[in-house]
Amino acid sequence: MSGINSKYKAVVYIILSAFCFAVMNLFVRLSGDLPAYEKSFFRNFVAVFFALGVMLRKKQRFSWSKGSLKYLLLRASLGTVGILCNFYALGQIPLSDASILNKMSPFFVIIFSLIILKEKLTLFQGSAVLIAFIGCLFVIKPTFQSFDIIPYAIALSGGMCAGFAYTMVRILGKRGVNGSVIVLFFSGFSCLAMIPLMLISFRPMEWQQLLMLLGAGLAAAGGQFSITAAYTHAPAREISVYDYSQIIFATALGFVFLGEVPDIYSVAGYVIICSMAVLMFFYNKRRYDSESRHK
Repeated sequence: MSGINSKYKAVVYIILSAFCFAVMNLFVRLSGDLPAYEKSFFRNFVAVFFALGVMLRKKQRFSWSKGSLKYLLLRASLGTVGILCNFYALGQIPLSDASILNKMSPFFVIIFSLIILKEKLTLFQGSAVLIAFIGCLFVIKPTFQSFDIIPYAIALSGGMCAGFAYTMVRILGKRGVNGSVIVLFFSGFSCLAMIPLMLISFRPMEWQQLLMLLGAGLAAAGGQFSITAAYTHAPAREISVYDYSQIIFATALGFVFLGEVPDIYSVAGYVIICSMAVLMFFYNKRRYDSESRHK
């Protein structure tokens, strides 16, 4: 019974995380016409203090295993680029479209795990990745006759960068690097990387915009800690699919606060991508259970 209750808690936490990240995207959108690097700085500035507070409370050291620094740098740099791409896209395309293209990151993890970690790619996994990319085409609706495709391509690139960053997180996890250290390193790196850009070209903001960006940072911190709590209560293979509830939240928030209604092609793309995520979830769970029985 305790195992079931733990799983229910994990599901609640991961859905809460999805809601927080959808709210973060909404706040970023409501912050107005500000450079993506300013939005990124304030989003990560709040996360730095949250991560630092957690480490101080748990009396954790800011250290990592030998040879892990290069993976921390790759995770931080590609994660920063991914955030910049996502924040730029949020100012150009519908909230739900930007969210679903960013959620392509798990499929990119499969690709990068094949290339970098030399993990085997099954026919089913390869087919799911291919069909998910077809779903992307429904969302992007490429005509190649205007620049409308560029924000969508940047949003997808953000998902790709996030996928690479998460692959680095997997490597760091195997090396025993603490999750709080990874979050603090990433957040601090992102803030420092944005400072030169802000010094060169800082755009003054209204207090309402600053409030929105601080709200985005708080929502992001809530999402980060909620998803961490979720994965401490249940393994990823049992709950990861619920993270796609962010698309539902993003669509609802976009409609209520921005008056956005996705067209039929985008909805078809959402269904295709989410369906592949659900099938992948059940496939991985079944595969793991089968391997466990044969050990």
